Amino acid sequence: MRISKVQLSQLIANHLKQENGLNEVMQMTINALMKTERNLHLESDSANNKANGYRPGRVYGHGKLLELRIPRDRNGEFYPNVLALLRRQQEEVDQLVSALYGQGLSQAQVGEVFERLYGRHYSSSQIGRMIDWMRQDVAEWLGRPLQQRYPVVFIDAIHVKVRRDTVANEAFYVVLGVTPEARREVLAIVHQPVESAAGWEMVLSELADRGVNSLGLVVADGLSGLESAVARIFPQADFQRCITHVKRRLLARVRSEDKPLMAEDLRAVFATDRPDDTPEAGWARWQEFCRRWARKYRRFNKLADDPSYWACFTYLNYDWRMRSMVYTTNWIERLNRDFRRVLRMRASMPNEESVLTLLGTVAMDKKAYKRKVPKIEYEAKLFGRHQGGPSKGRPDDKTIKNS
Repeated sequence: MRISKVQLSQLIANHLKQENGLNEVMQMTINALMKTERNLHLESDSANNKANGYRPGRVYGHGKLLELRIPRDRNGEFYPNVLALLRRQQEEVDQLVSALYGQGLSQAQVGEVFERLYGRHYSSSQIGRMIDWMRQDVAEWLGRPLQQRYPVVFIDAIHVKVRRDTVANEAFYVVLGVTPEARREVLAIVHQPVESAAGWEMVLSELADRGVNSLGLVVADGLSGLESAVARIFPQADFQRCITHVKRRLLARVRSEDKPLMAEDLRAVFATDRPDDTPEAGWARWQEFCRRWARKYRRFNKLADDPSYWACFTYLNYDWRMRSMVYTTNWIERLNRDFRRVLRMRASMPNEESVLTLLGTVAMDKKAYKRKVPKIEYEAKLFGRHQGGPSKGRPDDKTIKNS
């Protein structure tokens, strides 16, 4: 019996009024199109090929799964064009979901955006399934093999609220490297609930397992034991203690009215624009600074001979034109600010995997990291054939105390 187009349209319209009618019509239509495609394929194929039943398949349609019967042929040569189109459409939807999620929207908020766009509510679990590919992509990227050498590496931890039995801040260790080609690259984002020197030692060991065998300079904050942890994994690497962190701690030790004068003194101690400057000269300025301020704040006497502050002057071993780029952790702190921007819309994260996925997506999408960093290549010891080595001229503790 032949059905006219008008009758067919009426039958479809009636069926669409039923519960879940739209999805059923879509399902039947796609199945019919695929079956017709196979018939046409077999008509143009050799006589040896025949229909060979169906295999089950699933695609999303208006927020619900469509159960499909995908036709097969005996020779395994047939693949429906309509199915390829649906999968490409699904990939585009997945990419849109991940882009919104990576800009800081929660899964529920992404679902609301999709409801406005497509007129259908997508639950958090449905959005979660859509970004499964994103989680896999980030996981593969975070475990990728690395180059053998990185001239400069910045390390810092960002603390994120994670829900378990309760909500608490947990540490995510971030490693930002500068490649021999003078481009920045996020090397690792690793979760360990508490930041410690032992934790950083494990993170650096993982870098070695992924192919890194040489670091030129490691720039980090003043976490106790961190310099020794770096030396155990990469003994030839120089270590620079972040000057910004040091300045903050020192300024916190004095009254508000003394902060401007101390800040001016610190700029002179940690100068970057003197071509003939040396770590020894910087150390002498440091001791003079501490003893001058000890007249008003006695605690500065101990700082004058504290050997841990020698690492503040490693940057003076390098070309004066690029010192300002390597004497603080500013670059990685800027990255952490980008991380916090996308985390700000969430009071807390459900687990560490969701944090790693979000931070990894932000790191992978940093377009600025594709550009070469100017001036930093002036330093031939780091970016030439030199393969790193311990800081020259570091005195032992006895020499420091007697200087």
